[in-house]
Parts: sequence; structure tokens; C-alpha cells
Amino acid sequence: MLKTLRKNVAKQKNLPPFVVFQDPSLEEMATNYPITIDELKNITGVGTGKATKYGKPFIDLIKKYVDENEIERPDDMVVKSVVNKSGLKVHIIQNIDRRISLDDMAKSKGLKLEDIITEIESIVASGTRVDIQYYINEVIDEERQDEVYDYFRTAENDSIEAVINELGEDEYTVDEIRLIRIKFMSEVAN
Repeated sequence: MLKTLRKNVAKQKNLPPFVVFQDPSLEEMATNYPITIDELKNITGVGTGKATKYGKPFIDLIKKYVDENEIERPDDMVVKSVVNKSGLKVHIIQNIDRRISLDDMAKSKGLKLEDIITEIESIVASGTRVDIQYYINEVIDEERQDEVYDYFRTAENDSIEAVINELGEDEYTVDEIRLIRIKFMSEVAN
């Protein structure tokens, strides 16, 4: 039911469905039954922006389902744990604002570029907007950027494998596709 609703909301807004909410978020909604915007914000991949922008029909559907099926919900929704990763996320956001190279960020934290990209994906998935265009321009020429970005505009999902299958496995690295997907999600979903 949630996937059907996501598809309808996406169609109304002329967006790919994964922009509204990604599958892991829908799966968690189906387990935790959030029925308020505040509860929805506690779902992985849903921040204040996404909850406010897309959440109402989802919490309405979930509330109706809970009521009709007499589902007993826990008294308190479990709040996402933030552990020590929040410090890294703040560091990354601040450095993006200062237009520091992602390679330099990774090096300064003793991480690989892939790890920094993964953290940025998490930041964007939770509804925070980031502008990494400055870095993308350094590592991917504009025509190649446009090709991947345009792919995501009409894609059914945000799968890296699907992009590679469509555009050719020798054309783009996984990191390049991930960077453009971050840009797309930040601009369109958030």
C-alpha cells in the first residue's frame, strides 16, 4: 500500500518514486507505523524536510490501516540513534559549505573517498540539502554529469547497477554515479 501511495504521490509531483521515499524508509514505516509527522521524522531516511513535504498522505494511510486492523503500536516510537557518527556528519557538512575537496575530507579523517560519499548519501537521505557541485565539476565533465542526472529524472529506482546497465559499464565509475545521485537527490528530493 505504501509503495502504491509513493508511486501516486511521485506521479502527481512528476518525480521518480525513489525521490519521495526510498524502499528502506517504506519498510521501516510498515514496521513502526508512524502516525504523526514527528514520528515519521524518526524513520530512517526521513528528515524534517521530507516529512513535511511528502509525509501527510503516508501518515494518514498508516493511521487508517492501524485503526482498521486494530494494531497496537508501541507507546513510544524508538528514536534513531545518533551515536558518534553525528560528529562526522557535522564535519562533512561544514567542509562542504567551505567547498573543501571530498578527497581532502577523507584524508583528514583517515577515511576512503567511498566512506565520505556514503556519509553524504546518509545526510541527503535524511532530508538535508548539500551542494557538492563544486567537487563534481572537478572530477566529472559537464556532459557526463548531465547524462547521469537526466537518467535519474526518469528512473524507476536509484540503483547504481541500473545506471551502469543503461549508460554502459565502461562510461562511469560507481563513485561518479553516486556523486551525481547525491546531487539529484539533494536538489529534487530535499
